[in-house]
Amino acid sequence: MRIVSYSLDEERDYGFMISRSEFIPREFVESALGFGLPRDLKALLPDRELLQLIESTLKETKIEALPLDAVHLGPPIPNPGKIICLGLNYEDHIEEAEHEASEGLPIFFKPSTALTGPYDPIVKPEFVKQLDYEIELAVVIADRCKNVRTSEAMYHVFGYMILNDVSARDIQFKDGQWTRGKSFDTFAPTGPSLVSADEIGDPHNLRMLTRVNGEVRQSSNTSRMLLKVPEIISILSQGMTLEAGDVIATGTPGGVGIFWKPAPRLLKPGDTVEMWIEKIGSIKNLVVSEGE
Repeated sequence: MRIVSYSLDEERDYGFMISRSEFIPREFVESALGFGLPRDLKALLPDRELLQLIESTLKETKIEALPLDAVHLGPPIPNPGKIICLGLNYEDHIEEAEHEASEGLPIFFKPSTALTGPYDPIVKPEFVKQLDYEIELAVVIADRCKNVRTSEAMYHVFGYMILNDVSARDIQFKDGQWTRGKSFDTFAPTGPSLVSADEIGDPHNLRMLTRVNGEVRQSSNTSRMLLKVPEIISILSQGMTLEAGDVIATGTPGGVGIFWKPAPRLLKPGDTVEMWIEKIGSIKNLVVSEGE
């Protein structure tokens, strides 16, 4: 199952992708089912029986589809309660940042106002001098959970998407902590859809690429994550309750712009950043100056 959130005529809703170019809106699925679905996608994610019914209906019933290019795609989860991000979870990124690996990894939050769609612009504030990119596999939680055992953690995963952890390095390094420099509006492009876990299989064997203006900057595999998804969920849930729709960004591999050798290669207005993760798809965002 692949879920998209979209807006049409200023109305926001969600639907179900049936091909790379088509989707079925929520209301069309409701007509086929004969009853209503939750308007808030987060309320649908924990209902496994209803999700199975929707999936079988999509496969067995002929329902009118709409072209994806007829709507504006937004972030697949437009209103998560939490966006939790991990730093330094790939060994090559630790090496390029000249950090030492440790048992505890940096954890920070992005606000939901940082979210933007898979093809929307990344807006560079005028005062930001060092704008950077970070490709990350994002995990979306299926249901409310706390104190989760590692062996049971994957049960609480609904699915995955791409998240670009856009970072203002000058703000990040000046502040001495990471939140503000990674929290500006549009600093979390996500998408292109929310892909259910059953379509992904093992999330720890997915190729990932970042291209800037067509040039490969990051080329890696999620197998290189130090802490794997079950461990991440277990550790986080020991300190906080995770809820349906919460997003966990699992860290970025090496190749970010600030640590590029022999000199940094940072983003500037006019650059295009494209990120691809195997089995999920790609997002593509143009960097623009604030006010454009």
